[in-house]
Amino acid sequence: MIQPHQELTKLCLGKDIFPEKVLNWLAKENLWNIWVPKNYGGLELSLSEGLSRLQELARIDGSLGWTLTLCSGANYFIGNLKPQAAGEIFQGSKAPVLGGSGGIFGKAVKIGDMYKVSGTWRYATGAEYLSHFTLNAEIYEHGKAVKNEDGSPKVLSFVIPREKVSIVKDWNSMGLKASSTHSFIVEDVLVSKRFSFIYNEFHQPQDIFKIPFSVFADLTLWVNYIGMAEHFLAEAHKIKMNKSLESLANILSVSNSKVAGFAKTIESNIRCEVEIHQKYREEVHISASDSVKNLSKSIIEIYPYLGVKASRNNEPLNQVFCDYFTATQHHIFTR
Repeated sequence: MIQPHQELTKLCLGKDIFPEKVLNWLAKENLWNIWVPKNYGGLELSLSEGLSRLQELARIDGSLGWTLTLCSGANYFIGNLKPQAAGEIFQGSKAPVLGGSGGIFGKAVKIGDMYKVSGTWRYATGAEYLSHFTLNAEIYEHGKAVKNEDGSPKVLSFVIPREKVSIVKDWNSMGLKASSTHSFIVEDVLVSKRFSFIYNEFHQPQDIFKIPFSVFADLTLWVNYIGMAEHFLAEAHKIKMNKSLESLANILSVSNSKVAGFAKTIESNIRCEVEIHQKYREEVHISASDSVKNLSKSIIEIYPYLGVKASRNNEPLNQVFCDYFTATQHHIFTR
């Protein structure tokens, strides 16, 4: 169970990095591994359970929810790894924490059963806390870029141990500070092909790995915005108790209902082996985008009436506002 919100919020408030006490608690509760199968040491939560847990963390602290979402989302890649590689990473003496970049900012030169990986990747959430980095790279062989059948560049994803990566501490945002979303550099690191993987090719049987990755990503990130907005509303209620907050409360109610409905439908479809079609994937994304747009508009309308306290450093209202709008700059739900 989550510890009392007030205690965790105070521990995270204004921090550029999570205190050791918070990191120890995360490890003890095994929250990095909410999607990882039990036989690999994870919690193996269902989609609905995991979304609820991530939203609660975001409600406590924006950086906490965001970091756990992105890093547990990287640990979710255990489903993409073949069993041998998954076992090597996840069945060691210490539970791994994966994270990285979704951008294609480097190349991997194929040399037999190995790849020589090089490049610089930006925005690796949780960089300070990771045991392994994930990245995408274009594939080269015999001095030429490898192409797919449609002529597009061939891209693979890789998992690389922390000790083979150089972190560039360039995360300097107004919010989500403790998410430690730094850049990282990889220079001519040899990686076995068994530590490469392809999105949406899964090697684990659990239902969670049957969800299209775009839908999984949309839902897990959406609940972060909702959780942060819920925290903002709770703090705003301490200052203002009037109808100006009703609009945000209504938007949150509708958003929570939609997330729950999508999760229930997806879980039912997977149990019944019903395909999640592209049209439905687009519906999820559009709903999330509209929800975040409406939440943002409502928060902006409320903020100017909350007084100087809402703009002070080390005040929860200020941090929630900064965290929320730093998250919006990732342009995940803009359309």
